[in-house]
Amino acid sequence: MATTTLVKGARASRSTITLKLLMAASGILFILFVLAHMYGNLKAFSGHDAYNDYAEHLRVMGEPMVPREGFLWILRAALIVALVVHVGSAVALWKRAHRARSTRYVVKKNKASSLSSRTMRWGGLTLLLFIIWHLVNFTIGKVNVSGGSTNDPYNLLVDTFDTWWMTLIYLAAMLALAMHLHHGVWSSAQTLGLTNNARARRNAKTLGWILAVVIAGGFSLVPIFVLAGVITK
Repeated sequence: MATTTLVKGARASRSTITLKLLMAASGILFILFVLAHMYGNLKAFSGHDAYNDYAEHLRVMGEPMVPREGFLWILRAALIVALVVHVGSAVALWKRAHRARSTRYVVKKNKASSLSSRTMRWGGLTLLLFIIWHLVNFTIGKVNVSGGSTNDPYNLLVDTFDTWWMTLIYLAAMLALAMHLHHGVWSSAQTLGLTNNARARRNAKTLGWILAVVIAGGFSLVPIFVLAGVITK
């Protein structure tokens, strides 16, 4: 009986480590994607033609080896798989942690945890809902706030962020993204064994803050400057 229990415990431990590694790997993929995506968004500061030329470049990338927009659909498929892996692993780990905690604490203390770590699950849910809305708005439906559709990426971007409540939704999502990145980078570094000493832990935390500020801040610039009337049609 004791041997069986030990074997089950070892399997559960290995499975938990695997789930954490899957979360770390998919998280790193998303970081690389949002960095590239942020770079593309900032093209809006160069004007209508520069932004649309960049969008067109993405559509024809890989031709003639792949059909028009083939590269984009391959990228989307990879990101969907990564999203399913990331969310599925997070849910599985949460369920295991919940089952392992047989009794709840009378007083819950969070002195050693950061706000970003305590809001990780809710922040993740917020980002998932935002991704769905973002895809409907900019990729699938290409619907502007007036209810019509457009094939002009720059005009769609300006029409969207020229509406104050749409910009507020976007900025709220960027705040959730910043907090998610801050703790996610630290957690991934820990999973990959990159926080074995005090210096490495400080570096991981610093990198988390840098990526959170750069990515969330970079994404926030465009909607803010559209709403301010700097980026216009």
